[in-house]
Amino acid sequence: MADHLLDVRNLSVEFHTVMGAVKAVRDVSYHLDRGETLAILGESGSGKSVSSSAIMNLIDMPPGRITSGEILLEGVDLLKMPAQERREVNGRRIAMIFQDPLSHLNPVYTVGWQIREALTTHGTDAGSARAETLRLLTRVGIPEPEFALGKYPHEFSGGQRQRVMIAMALALRPDLLIADEPTTALDVTVQAEVLTLLEELQQETGMAILIITHDLGVVAEIADRVVVMEKGALVEAGTVRQVYKNPQHPYTRKLIAAAPGKGQLHEPGPRAEPVLSVRDVRKRYGAFEALKGVSFDLMPGETMAVVGESGSGKSTLARILLRLDEPDGGSALWKGRDLFTMSPADLYKLRRDLQMVFQDPTQSLNPRMSVYQLISEAWAIHPDILPKARWRERVAELLMQVGLGPEHMGRYPHQFSGGQRQRIAIARALALEPQLIVCDEAVSALDVSVQAQVIALLDRLRRQMGIAFIFIAHDLPVVRDFADHVMVMHKGDIVELGTVREVFETPRQAYTRALLAAALDPDPDTQAAHRAARLRTAS
Repeated sequence: MADHLLDVRNLSVEFHTVMGAVKAVRDVSYHLDRGETLAILGESGSGKSVSSSAIMNLIDMPPGRITSGEILLEGVDLLKMPAQERREVNGRRIAMIFQDPLSHLNPVYTVGWQIREALTTHGTDAGSARAETLRLLTRVGIPEPEFALGKYPHEFSGGQRQRVMIAMALALRPDLLIADEPTTALDVTVQAEVLTLLEELQQETGMAILIITHDLGVVAEIADRVVVMEKGALVEAGTVRQVYKNPQHPYTRKLIAAAPGKGQLHEPGPRAEPVLSVRDVRKRYGAFEALKGVSFDLMPGETMAVVGESGSGKSTLARILLRLDEPDGGSALWKGRDLFTMSPADLYKLRRDLQMVFQDPTQSLNPRMSVYQLISEAWAIHPDILPKARWRERVAELLMQVGLGPEHMGRYPHQFSGGQRQRIAIARALALEPQLIVCDEAVSALDVSVQAQVIALLDRLRRQMGIAFIFIAHDLPVVRDFADHVMVMHKGDIVELGTVREVFETPRQAYTRALLAAALDPDPDTQAAHRAARLRTAS
């Protein structure tokens, strides 16, 4: 009998590029037993996803190449297994769920068809496959599962799509489930539900879980052990409590120090004349009322955080304030002028003062433009800001401000990780030196240390340049560290509005308290206490 369910030994992976070989994974070893959860913790470029892709045989070869090592599944080396046997292992013995389910679910097939295909491909008859698909959708908590069988991926919310992907991964009852950043883009309550679901399914089936994440809160919530990777190498390993309470490697200590939610609360100054005054803003899409009369004031240099679950109206509000969507009623006075009644010419002039950083940089950055072109485009549209002779120098400055370098200027968006693309989007927004930046989940995909760096940058700009922020986020610890005021939205309404101290320390509404209770803490002891409190409340 093998000592472990999964045993990765001395694994090394490199990618050949025009600049030479890039060593993505360097002599990495770890193991995982049945019923155990192991977290691989690290930032973008650490090699954590590459090492797990090697287990599933998902590395493109070429340009990738496994240069050394063994990947043993119950003692059998997957790297020496014939291709046909390896295909049988994937799905039946090892399954994977990905960070972005919308990119990994086929948009032209119903979710019922896609789950049934996973079953029929491995020999299940059509009638049994349909019954099992219905059972799986019911088990992962999809509403009206019989009706959901015929729906397409775009008809589900982000959290529901992740549940569909979990159902698909578990269709063949694998021994090992690999979860690559499964909750990064999810709201706090949905994140907690998905992690709870994974734990429940693990208890039912006895499967092992390998979870890849940059979120220390996820590690504290679900993992038994953790390995920490930096620049392709494994730098620390141990139980979650050992690694958090007594980190040995400087990189681990840096990650823990960067975890949000422990800083000093902002104390807003006296409220004077608002730079933006929003009154009774409404928006309806058919029968769905997305905004039900939203009103608030934003002061110069102030950060107003907007929190709430998917469908609460946060992003709709942001798009309406920037006139990317048209409101059905209300007003938004920017320095006394109503944004909603401005002419296109006046609005064009105002665009440089109002900028937005979107949630998904893959869709907001033109894939055909280099980083230099993406950032300098703002000065081509508004030529009075900066002479062309200074464009390259200023692009380099902006890239360094967001944690990139001048050498990235000539590259294109697809050549960066998701977190790096978001940094480029932030640099582009800063290029016009705006007075208001609307951040729609702008740091949700960033690594903890980069997130801390970007938040510190935005906070410095707020203080030095008087930039105001509308900061839409589901990451409550980040909101706690960055915001002056917090607006809690639920189903198109503002249910709570106050200073960050008032909302976090003395929340008045049950919905706000539920959001705060669902937030994950990086300290495993604190998170264990939160989990116990949730269980007591549920019972």
